[in-house]
Amino acid sequence: MGALALEGLRVIDASQVMAGPYCCLLLGDMGADVVKIEKPAGGDDSRRMGPPFVKGESAAFLAMNRNKRSLALDLKQPAGQAVFRRLAGRADVVVENYRPGTLAELGLGYADLAVGHPELIYCSISGYGQTGPYRERGGYDLVAQGVSGLMSITGHPGQPPVKVGVPIADLNAGMFAAYGILSATIYRLRTGRGQIVDTSLLEAGLAYTAWESAMFFATGATPPPMGSAHRLAAPYQAFPTRDGYINVGAANQANWEKLCRALERPDLLADPRYRDNAARTRAASELASELEPVFALRTTSDWLQRLEAASVPAGPVNDMAAAYADPQVQAREMMVELDHPTAGRVKHIGMPVKLSETPGQLRRPAPTLGQHSDEILAEAGLTPDEIGALRAGRVVV
Repeated sequence: MGALALEGLRVIDASQVMAGPYCCLLLGDMGADVVKIEKPAGGDDSRRMGPPFVKGESAAFLAMNRNKRSLALDLKQPAGQAVFRRLAGRADVVVENYRPGTLAELGLGYADLAVGHPELIYCSISGYGQTGPYRERGGYDLVAQGVSGLMSITGHPGQPPVKVGVPIADLNAGMFAAYGILSATIYRLRTGRGQIVDTSLLEAGLAYTAWESAMFFATGATPPPMGSAHRLAAPYQAFPTRDGYINVGAANQANWEKLCRALERPDLLADPRYRDNAARTRAASELASELEPVFALRTTSDWLQRLEAASVPAGPVNDMAAAYADPQVQAREMMVELDHPTAGRVKHIGMPVKLSETPGQLRRPAPTLGQHSDEILAEAGLTPDEIGALRAGRVVV
């Protein structure tokens, strides 16, 4: 294996389910040594999420916890808290997604751990952040999508609220947490000082409403859902074909003109309702009604060939099977496999960002519960007798 960008960065992952684990997965993929702290009784809650299960292992847990080592540690016991402090004392980063104040009550908050370790970066991911009137509320992706406004702009006009198809608030909170940690790491390289990184599902959802917030700020009007259509460009949406759907992105004047020629509808170029993008956006519904029967005449494959020949941006609406069978997805190695000690050969999403000098690597599958407990404790300086005592007390499994 070659050099890794975050090699040598020690991370304590005291989080579970998705937002925190996803943050630590991103760091682990780039080479960080991630120690996942799990409760001895069952471990991370996502170990029991499912179906599906792969030979007894939760597919959800396998997806979020590659490139990590597992230490099953009871933080409710004073001995477990002492071990956590010891591990944090030699770590660069601690990531947690408990309700605000929970770890501080155990003496494991930033103020406790930073004593004698001012270089520590302490990242907290919560539902609503560490301040504000909602700080003590639990956080769930679905709820955050609603509170942030995401569900008000997702789906089709006049239909019930729809969440984004993936847990976008959870995943984006993990992404922002990783971004904050790396920003804090660069600051520490300059100053030697760590800090608190604080992000939330609410903010992660709201941050992705870029166009919609801009429109609201500019007009005071609340944007409605638009299905697959774009708020600021047309035609830019999915159209039904003879055998499926196709996405068409004629978002500028040149592409609009190419599209009209490819559709053999030069009359649309002369229609004043569609003379430029601003006009087409105002008349987006009328334009869609003009284009839908045209796209229905041919198959998706036929249209893709025709539009590609005309240099019009377009693509199929793939399901997951079709997405992973796509030659471009395969060429970019976006599906990889790892050998798991109990689940066998397990497929994973590949690296979504490629670094030329220090590419990320999938080095480890998701760990079994407590798989690396002895190894991690020994690295922290505990003797075999001390480790045995922790096991005897069910502090560690």
